[in-house]
Amino acid sequence: MDIDQARTFLEIVRCGSLVAAAERLFVTQTAISARVQRLEQQLGCQLFVRSRSGVTLTGNGEAFIPYANQLVQTWEAARRDLPLPSGGHQALHLGGEVSLGNPMILDWASALHQALPGHAIRTEVSDGESLLRKVEKGLLDAALVYQPNYGPGLQVEQLMEEKLVRIRRVDRPEPYIYIDWGEDFRRQHDAALPDCARAALSFNLGPLALQFILDQGGSGYFRTRVVQAYLDSGVLERVPQAPEFTYPTFLVYARERDSHALQQALAVLRRQVADGVSDWSQRWDPLA
Repeated sequence: MDIDQARTFLEIVRCGSLVAAAERLFVTQTAISARVQRLEQQLGCQLFVRSRSGVTLTGNGEAFIPYANQLVQTWEAARRDLPLPSGGHQALHLGGEVSLGNPMILDWASALHQALPGHAIRTEVSDGESLLRKVEKGLLDAALVYQPNYGPGLQVEQLMEEKLVRIRRVDRPEPYIYIDWGEDFRRQHDAALPDCARAALSFNLGPLALQFILDQGGSGYFRTRVVQAYLDSGVLERVPQAPEFTYPTFLVYARERDSHALQQALAVLRRQVADGVSDWSQRWDPLA
């Protein structure tokens, strides 16, 4: 099966008709029909039911969607990453949640650039679910997430544990801002602080919420590493007697993609975490 067949299948699913798919792919309807026919022959099953109003998926067609997506994504990743840079021996694909991009992924990539000069380093930041899917599909060698999956073949290691602590701007402590740190946090937060369960202002990204508080004032829950510099400077303060919540970071990788280069990269990461030299303050200057 070629990639064009998988792309065509997915485009028909999105459009609901062969005609619309042909227009979007800039090919004739005859070509679209031929690709579908070849695909169905190769799979040995019918994927679509044709009618005057368009096409509908069969049960086999529904089942084929994730496979088609994986085929296309894998091909696109190969096209993006190959050929390796001149002299490159291997590419490492590493990911992390958005709020870990700065400084953790940034510092990791910088260190690997020095420690593994013969390797290409590909990094990306995204939400945890997307990263874990890519690890499972082999599109990422390793990922840093807050809520891991413990699926077959996945190696999960708690890399560090932080607390989520409630802080406020010293001179302007209101309003309370809810930051979405995931389902576990939401459940514990709402049980411990029912009066704050329906905050009027919320963010799903910690760095944005922190910048809002630094600019406009307010209070909210943040990781201790991120706010420590602002606590030390006196711009922010801990809210007395506020409950605290644990918030670990996990390293996840697929055992079948393990390699000497990956273990070298993970050793660099563990050393960085142990040394604790990264600047977690997001490099914002609240006094500027």
